[in-house]
Amino acid sequence: MPQPMPETLQQAAELYSESGSTLQTANEKAIGINRLSIIIPAYNEDKTIALILDRINEVKLIRNIEKEVIIVNDCSKDNTEAAVQNYIANTPNLTINYFKYIKHDVNQGKGAAIHTGIAQATGEYLLVQDADLEYDPGEYNTLLKPIVLGSADVVYGSRFMGGNPHRILFFWHSIGNKFLTFLSNMFTNLNLTDMETGYKVFKTSIIQRISLAEKRFGFEPEVTAKISMVPNVRIYEVGISYYGRTFAEGKKIGWRDGLRAIYCILKYGFLSTPLAIFKQR
Repeated sequence: MPQPMPETLQQAAELYSESGSTLQTANEKAIGINRLSIIIPAYNEDKTIALILDRINEVKLIRNIEKEVIIVNDCSKDNTEAAVQNYIANTPNLTINYFKYIKHDVNQGKGAAIHTGIAQATGEYLLVQDADLEYDPGEYNTLLKPIVLGSADVVYGSRFMGGNPHRILFFWHSIGNKFLTFLSNMFTNLNLTDMETGYKVFKTSIIQRISLAEKRFGFEPEVTAKISMVPNVRIYEVGISYYGRTFAEGKKIGWRDGLRAIYCILKYGFLSTPLAIFKQR
């Protein structure tokens, strides 16, 4: 039976607490995480999907955290499905504890694939891993550190901070990313350096309760706007590497997606409220 929408921010926090998803305070000790869900949205990634799965398989997570991989094939037109099935069947010494493979019958977009993965996640925390090779799974433990120390509920991996390797590519893309982050920060009152990053880690009990609508690359500004409104949420940022692709190598995001991101920042910045971001039950 649907719960009534809260009328005040305090009621929203109380409702969140009653659901069993109480956020931790900064004074709590280091926490235990049994499982990390790794969501891989994939569209026409048959050339790289096995390589990224190899890198995930090689990673040993701190504190013996289990790895759950959820691949969401967004109706690929290539051999992505065969590549995934061959990998699962033919990889010895698999360190990935749980595999889930889901296929969309119609191409819906990266955001929609992430929504599907979020709904299927069973780990206490989840992260999004692109199927290409732009982000390094070897840095999962860097992303997890503020979480296992009991300090964070959400961690963003920033391509614009720290001394990690970064491939030198598109000047105007970097300017565009920084502008979008600046615009997003104006509405969220966060001081992120990389809102558009592909590496975001969320407490599963939080993200599964947030109502998400954007089905393409608008996921990034929407989830940032809405996660910033969660009562008492603790957001951290850590420096990561970035091994970017050219368009010839398969990069899909373009200028139209940048315009959509601006629209989403304005839309969710103006219209979203702390009382309306949670799903009704």
